[in-house]
Amino acid sequence: MYTLTKKEAHGLQFVELTNADQTTKATLCLNQGGRLSDLVFNGIAVLADYAPSTYKDNYASSILFPFANRIKDGTYSFENRKYTLDCNEVDKNNALHGLVYDKTFECSGEDLQANYGAITLNYNYDGSCKGFPFKFEMRLTYKLSGDDLSLSVEIKNNDTKALPFTLGWHPYFVSKNIDESSLHFDSETQFLCDTQQIVSGTCPFDIEMPYHLKGVTLDDGYELQSNTVQFHTPEYLLKIGSTSEKKYLQLYTPKTPNVIAIEPMTGAADSFNNAIGLQTLQPNAEYDVTWTIAFKDLRD
Repeated sequence: MYTLTKKEAHGLQFVELTNADQTTKATLCLNQGGRLSDLVFNGIAVLADYAPSTYKDNYASSILFPFANRIKDGTYSFENRKYTLDCNEVDKNNALHGLVYDKTFECSGEDLQANYGAITLNYNYDGSCKGFPFKFEMRLTYKLSGDDLSLSVEIKNNDTKALPFTLGWHPYFVSKNIDESSLHFDSETQFLCDTQQIVSGTCPFDIEMPYHLKGVTLDDGYELQSNTVQFHTPEYLLKIGSTSEKKYLQLYTPKTPNVIAIEPMTGAADSFNNAIGLQTLQPNAEYDVTWTIAFKDLRD
């Protein structure tokens, strides 16, 4: 039987889903946007071990909404009105990673069975930010089993007016040896960026797969042709999937050794201005996407 445990550490509230023999677990931080702070399959940690105190710098596993990635100078126009967001990426003068990454979510449901455990978290946004005065509700459902984790995100527009959005997820994965690791994904288009990491154009992407990561430094975005990205390491293989019709990917290698961020998104950087992947949610309408992480143990 899967179990759910509530914990407190570093002044933060956590919930942990664990299987019966304690070899597989998923830990969620309620105060940091309901993010996935730890993920272990069969005793192998697949997420980078970042301290909660560093979250403000790395946004590890944050949910990116109502925009994924960046908004140039924090400004955009929607339905003939101009809006200004706080620029939390100070060095580049951008609004970064949306508005829910630091909000507190509440547990609203659980489902614990012999072969899986699931928990649902909720957050209601009252539209109080002048840069995004649109009310919405977000519901996150994490479901863990022996060899996969799914995250279903549901958004409901609780306002009387339409709202613009893109959505993304920002997990950092760890490899025993990144130089012996590789990616496999289907893309024909890579985004070019300016000095603010804002999309300035596109170029053909013709790297032969698998994309070997030895000596590679990345902070790049791609339009995907399929909804699966594979991450192959010496210890395990991950298949990261999405149900989104709009398919984009951001890859980022931080200074932390043997770590890579693999970020599924429904739009590109600065989507509120360039409209790449931008969607509109009408009053009382809902949008949902499910991301999955399927795990395969490669140890002998």
